[in-house]
Amino acid sequence: MTEQDTISALAPRLAEAIRNKLIAGELKPGQRLSEVKLSSDLQVSRNSLREAFRLLTKEGLLRHEPNRGVFVEIPSMASIIDIYRVRRLIECRALAQAYPKHPAVARMRAAVEEARAASLRSDWGTVGSANMVFHAAIVDLADSERLNAFYLQIAAELRLSFGLLDSPELLHEPYIELNASILEKLNAGATQDAAAALESYLLQSERTVLAAFSRIPEKGRS
Repeated sequence: MTEQDTISALAPRLAEAIRNKLIAGELKPGQRLSEVKLSSDLQVSRNSLREAFRLLTKEGLLRHEPNRGVFVEIPSMASIIDIYRVRRLIECRALAQAYPKHPAVARMRAAVEEARAASLRSDWGTVGSANMVFHAAIVDLADSERLNAFYLQIAAELRLSFGLLDSPELLHEPYIELNASILEKLNAGATQDAAAALESYLLQSERTVLAAFSRIPEKGRS
């Protein structure tokens, strides 16, 4: 196998690792990425890392600025609106048609419990990560590998949108018990009620994120 073949084979896995860092909130909107640090952290060559950067740039998660480097993308207002449109289409439908004893329901419950515990420590980063797990589990209710894979990119863009808020508590705290309420409805078999509650929840979340975006100085936007 040539060096280029090795790079091509490794790049998607590296892109997934960086995408997971975005979903976990470890990388922030507008942050400059250090090739030296990331290649050391991930124990890969800089050539392999650059190919992963290229893949994530195509996905709209990173951007390359000539003579400056690679930066985490800052979501645009249009992208935020589109992310939430997609979430309503996928997540609300998945809940409406869900089987209350689906294995993903246990992951939803565990995510709620983790978020509650983290909120007591004011660990809003962990609360945000638990929230991401909760919503990924909702998508998992649809039993579609393609939807799950697609949602990974949406989740990364979504976490970047959350990064626009100065106060993560403002975004995440109200939704801990809203998640619990949706889970309760699902457990009771009231899937249509759960879907309706989620739609209202997502509209509220979208307004919060868009309000945060509107407060960013024009020069700081993508």
